[in-house]
Amino acid sequence: MSTWQRSRHLSSPAKSGPPLDPPRRPAPPPPPRWRIWLLLVGTALTLFLFVRPAPSTSKNHSFTYSDFVAQVNTDKVKTATIDQNGKVSGKLANGDSYTSQVPTAIRDDSLAPLLAAHKVQVTAKTSSGSTLLAIIFNLLPFALFLGFFIWMGRRTSKQLSGAGGLGGIMGVGRNKAKVYDLDDRPKTRFADVAGYDGVKQEISEVVDFLKHPEKYRAAGAVGPKGVLMIGPPGTGKTLMARAVAGEAEVPFFSLTGSSFVEMFVGVGASRVRDLFNDARKKAPSIVFIDEVDAIGARRGVGVYASNDEREQTLNQLLAEMDGFDPATGVVVLAATNRPESLDAALLRPGRFDRRVEFPLPNQREREAILVVHCKDKHLAPDVSLNVVSRATPGFSGADLANLVNEAAIFAVREGRDTITGTDFMAARDRVLLGHRETTNALLPDEKFAVAVHEGGHALVAALSEHADPVAKVTILPAGQALGVTEQLPEAERHLYPENYLYDSLNVRLGGRAGELLVLGQGSTGAANDLAGATELATRMVRDWGMSKRLGPIGFSSEGPNYLGGPNNERRPYAEATQQVIDEEVSRLLRQAEERALALLTAHRRELDRLVDLLLEKEVIDGSEVYALLGRSLSPSQAGAAALAVNAVSPAVPPAPRGPGAGAV
Repeated sequence: MSTWQRSRHLSSPAKSGPPLDPPRRPAPPPPPRWRIWLLLVGTALTLFLFVRPAPSTSKNHSFTYSDFVAQVNTDKVKTATIDQNGKVSGKLANGDSYTSQVPTAIRDDSLAPLLAAHKVQVTAKTSSGSTLLAIIFNLLPFALFLGFFIWMGRRTSKQLSGAGGLGGIMGVGRNKAKVYDLDDRPKTRFADVAGYDGVKQEISEVVDFLKHPEKYRAAGAVGPKGVLMIGPPGTGKTLMARAVAGEAEVPFFSLTGSSFVEMFVGVGASRVRDLFNDARKKAPSIVFIDEVDAIGARRGVGVYASNDEREQTLNQLLAEMDGFDPATGVVVLAATNRPESLDAALLRPGRFDRRVEFPLPNQREREAILVVHCKDKHLAPDVSLNVVSRATPGFSGADLANLVNEAAIFAVREGRDTITGTDFMAARDRVLLGHRETTNALLPDEKFAVAVHEGGHALVAALSEHADPVAKVTILPAGQALGVTEQLPEAERHLYPENYLYDSLNVRLGGRAGELLVLGQGSTGAANDLAGATELATRMVRDWGMSKRLGPIGFSSEGPNYLGGPNNERRPYAEATQQVIDEEVSRLLRQAEERALALLTAHRRELDRLVDLLLEKEVIDGSEVYALLGRSLSPSQAGAAALAVNAVSPAVPPAPRGPGAGAV
């Protein structure tokens, strides 16, 4: 056996046991990046030192043009190389190098014969290197710009999963929806949304359908493809969507309508396609689009008539919700406060099958909302959320949340961590009227005029049979108001009879009637009262058919206008009809002023006493107004009035849900 064979035999493993694997060494870490750069820099320096030509020992002379011609005339120039820019270089007779320049401004036709006469070897040189360098410098900005876009595109493609539409170009066509899965879904639940039991029932059925589709399929029911939530701002539409995301055990995509709209045509449609593709991959799933009117506005009307990008986005949304390839297992929730502007094709059954309205909360719902917002607050024993809810008609859920926060701020200003009933009323006045400036003192005659004005409001309201009861009267300035007469309804109205509206006109013009009776002239303090009374009288004549001369005709605008403001649509009636409307409105206002003036004239003594009482106390309870007339309030009215009078700033203006008294 040879030596090699013996060593191999001795090193072989025994046959009785399994072969032993040699120990694996850990993989060496990758070299740091600075080593790579150091290698490149070292290589460049090496090439520069060893490849460059050795320096010449001969001298290099720089001649002017005149010196160059003189050197040629003395036969000291041996060679001359001239490039296209006029640069001259070459060798002298003694072996030294020289450089010169032929001026382009001097046309010297004798230079070439002179060089030939003195036997100078002339060589012409084209500057190809400079042309290439110029091309490189011209193309360098474009190359850098293109490289930046390629780098951004690759970086965005790595961050975004998948590709669709325009997703390759910086992901501009990708959807911008926030995806909530089971692990990161919001903490909001239906129990955190107070009130709106009917709304929660309809919304929860959609969630239940996605969780248990077989239960509905057994009964032959088909789940809704879309639910449209409409209502005034601040009523909890987005909060309800968060509750759906918290309750649903399916993926939830949330985004706003404005995230689809871009300046490039086709981007919005690409984002819609990408959104529904992602939703289909995770079906069953829910897509929530807030402010859907940003992309679902009526086509061919107004400012949207020539917006190709918006129309393409809407068309793609219509096709995805109910087209040839409908989004199965995907339910769309949408919210808007402008339902009158939505396209009819978007509202039809098969796309948005359900329309859920979020009205302003009633008294019971306001109390439940206050309980939710006050659960982590320290409330004093004198706080009754039931009374606070009765004193805040027309408040939305967002208004109530802001009210609780402002009340807590008032408590902190007083150095307390407990919120009292006075803090709530002060916060209510702060929200509606603004901050009360103690330096905004009225002149004596102005204060008397305000007392007369508010006394006229309060007395006419107390004497009117169908008007809301007076809760508080104040002549303390706050915000834009110099004084306020507050009326709180005993029960929230949903239907306003004609006698209630006539009494409302009387109360609105009661302040001006008091000024005419006591002061003998009106003032600018009645501006808001006149504007409110004119608007109410106009609706009585134009919309509600309460004019015998015009007859039972209504010209109200289509759909609810939750955002308020004037309606700029074309009037659906002739100019002659408008003249009749104006005359009837003027008649109603004159009659209301006459009725208010007659009531105050018959109770002039009570008016003077009420004015004196306001000048003395500045803030009085509604029960004191009725005491001057020998009448009393009901227990519920007295409780609300007592709560209102404890505020440190003036009372609230009339509730936005219905007619009421005005403020100076």
